[in-house]
Formats: sequence, structure tokens, C-alpha cells
Amino acid sequence: MNLMDQTFQRLKEQNRTALMPFLTAGDPDVDTTIDIIKTLEQAGADILELGVPYSDPLADGPVIQRASERALKSQITIHTVMDIAVKAREEGVKIPFVLFTYYNPVLQTGLDVFFDELVKHDISGIIIPDLPIEEAADIRRRCDEAGVHLVPLVAPTSNARMEQILSGARGFIYCVSSLGVTGERASFFDGVEKFIETVKSLTDLPVAIGFGISSHEQVARFSRICDGVIVGSAIVRQVEEALPLLENEATREAGLLQIRNFVAQLKG
Repeated sequence: MNLMDQTFQRLKEQNRTALMPFLTAGDPDVDTTIDIIKTLEQAGADILELGVPYSDPLADGPVIQRASERALKSQITIHTVMDIAVKAREEGVKIPFVLFTYYNPVLQTGLDVFFDELVKHDISGIIIPDLPIEEAADIRRRCDEAGVHLVPLVAPTSNARMEQILSGARGFIYCVSSLGVTGERASFFDGVEKFIETVKSLTDLPVAIGFGISSHEQVARFSRICDGVIVGSAIVRQVEEALPLLENEATREAGLLQIRNFVAQLKG
């Protein structure tokens, strides 16, 4: 069974909601990213989204854009990100990895090579935010053959459109809490709970929510109605703020502790 499925099943039996951090891989470098991944797991992360840095991240706000710029300066590629996943496994990390990537790096890699590497590098799922559902059939077929889940993003729209997206969903459903790009928010659109209820009525898969969630109060709010809560920009900002500590060997542990404490308080 896919490790992501196992994790959601275990959490369901424990009546717990998955905390699902997003991390821009390679920000600021490979070794630091691996240390941060270990820190996130220790702080209570259940599933981790590994973001592939990209030069034109259409769905990402300024915090993740800056992180991508820092990672790209270190020559981080989609191959590097998958190697990071393997190195983290070698250092004892057990949580599932979901690769968050735009479609262009996938095409540049070549689909055959890309899917071979997903399996080789123990990636449980992929999210491709700029891949329209109308063009996803081949990717979904290849995912199914590889035992990797293609996770869809779902925004508030008509039920017919949501049903079309959910019909090919695997792993979990990523509900977009706010229209626009990623980034921390103090509030969400009216009717977000109703939107989540509608999605849950249309699928048997776990439902997670992301985009803008940044506090313990928001995590608690959505944990009552979702199977997973995704926190991205707020964690990437913590990495950014800890960079002076992380880049100095003498203060590295203090920087990691700063990130760990933030993630731990998200879960309360």
C-alpha cells in the first residue's frame, strides 16, 4: 500500500488530522533541507510536501518565490529534490513525501525518467498545480502504474467541475482555502466550511486544506472538518527568518529549534 494511504488510515484510526508542511527543497542548501525535514518530523509533521524550486511559480506568493530563488542559486533541480528525499530516508525519516512541482520540470526530465525516479526515490504522491484536468490523463495513468498518487487541487467552483476533478483523484484532495496565490492570511472566504463539506460529499478520499494557513487557531479550526491541514508559506517564512542561524554551524541547532517550536505549536 502507498505510504500516504497507510498514514491517512492510521491517523483516521487515531482520530487525528494530518499536519502537512510544505518546504521549498534546497533552501538554502541540500544539507540544511535534510536537517529541516528531520526537524519537521520531530515536531509532529505527518506528511511532507517537497516543493521543487521553479523560476516562474505562478501559484506561489512572495515568501515561496524568494525561497525558490535562493534554492535555484544553489543549482537545485527536480533530481536534487528527489535525492533529498532518499537522503532523508537514509537518516531515519519515515513520513511520506509528496512532490510539488510545476509541469515544465517534469517535461524537461522526460516522463519515462521522471516516473522511474519517483519510484526509485520513494515519492508517495505528486502535485502539479499548472496541469489542467483536461490534460492529465496520461500523467494519471503513469502515476497509477507507478503506484504514485496524482493529487488534485480543487477550488470553489460548480459541482459539475468539482466532480470532474475528483473523478480522477488519488491519495487525497487538496482544497484551496483562498483564491489567488499562496501566502499567510488572517481570514478566508465566506463559505469555506461549506466548500469543504461539498468536496467531502463528492469523494471518499481524505480531504486536506491549504493556502494561507499559518497559525495554531487556523489549524485547529480546519482540523475539525478536514483529514489534513497544509501549512506552507508560514513554515517557509520561518526558514527564511532562521537563515542567519542555519548558515552558521555554531548556531545551526538554534535555528532548527526555532523552526521546530513553530511547527509544534501549530499542532498545539
